[in-house]
Amino acid sequence: MLSQPPLWLILIAFVLTIGPLVFIHELGHYLVGRWFGVGAEVFSIGFGHEVTGWTDKRGTRWKVGWLPLGGYVRFVGDEHAASQPANPDSVAPEDRERSFHLKPVWQRFLIVLAGPVSNFLIAIAIFATLFAIYGVPRSPPIASAVVEGSAADHAGIRPGDLIVSAGGRRIDSFETLSRYVSMRPGEQVDIALTRSNEKLTVPVRFDSEQETDRFGNRFRVGRLGVYSNQRVLEPVSALQLIPAATMFTLTTTRSMLEGIWQIVTGRRSVKELGGPLKIAQVAGQQASLGLLEFVQLVALISINLGFINLLPVPMLDGGHLLFYSIEAVQRRPVSVHAQEWAFRGGLALILALFVFTTFNDLGSLGLWRGLERLIG
Repeated sequence: MLSQPPLWLILIAFVLTIGPLVFIHELGHYLVGRWFGVGAEVFSIGFGHEVTGWTDKRGTRWKVGWLPLGGYVRFVGDEHAASQPANPDSVAPEDRERSFHLKPVWQRFLIVLAGPVSNFLIAIAIFATLFAIYGVPRSPPIASAVVEGSAADHAGIRPGDLIVSAGGRRIDSFETLSRYVSMRPGEQVDIALTRSNEKLTVPVRFDSEQETDRFGNRFRVGRLGVYSNQRVLEPVSALQLIPAATMFTLTTTRSMLEGIWQIVTGRRSVKELGGPLKIAQVAGQQASLGLLEFVQLVALISINLGFINLLPVPMLDGGHLLFYSIEAVQRRPVSVHAQEWAFRGGLALILALFVFTTFNDLGSLGLWRGLERLIG
């Protein structure tokens, strides 16, 4: 087991991960807003007291806050950083054409959507670059070996079987199979396979295993009990890079959605939810392993940031998109009173989630075990 990286590396890795990704996210909002003629009053990376900043010729204040847990663009017409609309009468006549909330609903929708989309695009760019250098992982989903006593062994899967689908989902590579199984500890699914040109379907209950990584982090994963000795990194042409990276990003996003659904339905423990402290710890760990591992983590966190912001929670981009969708259908904005209560509820939910994940993070860092030993 490796020792944890030093605190200075964890802090630097966290800033180098979150800072650029938040900047790219907010830049997406800013650039599309500027394209539609919306004025920006503040572009902030981080919250709280301003550490440094400057004002450009358009009057936008670009600044860095002392708390590096996010960022925002406050457009003309916003009441505050969460983009809640101010009273239209309070917008100066000369600023009405530049006011975000006086723009058509489709323009506001695209401006808000641009933030999460930017995070997905940067992840696609990272994966495309990695695929161009190393190739796309496409090992054939063939069981080269079956572990005795494993879930695969009990189900009758034999060496040489080609796994075609699992739980109705097409399996096109051993990597796809591995991701699918690891997300489903203890679950039972039907696996379709081909054996000597014969098509078979067998029920399998995946094994559940508590795994500890090289840094001592523990998590529960599913195990099938098959191995492949045909590790393949397939070179792809320049024209195939973006489609391959896009598909990989979509697959990763789908896995995240499945993970959240498993937590909601009780199939996974809520203790697996992590917050800023966990992100910082993992960023430091991956940075200590090398540039490749760190860059891969940045791509994953970028997808995470884009995905979370699309959730229909007031205060997040997804909440705004929900309001604009309702406005487009009913052809009038959601009432200011309803938005105000929704924003309060969204803020309470986000704060509660922040406190809960921080509690989990402190537990994963060993604080509660240390206190227990100290008290005991």
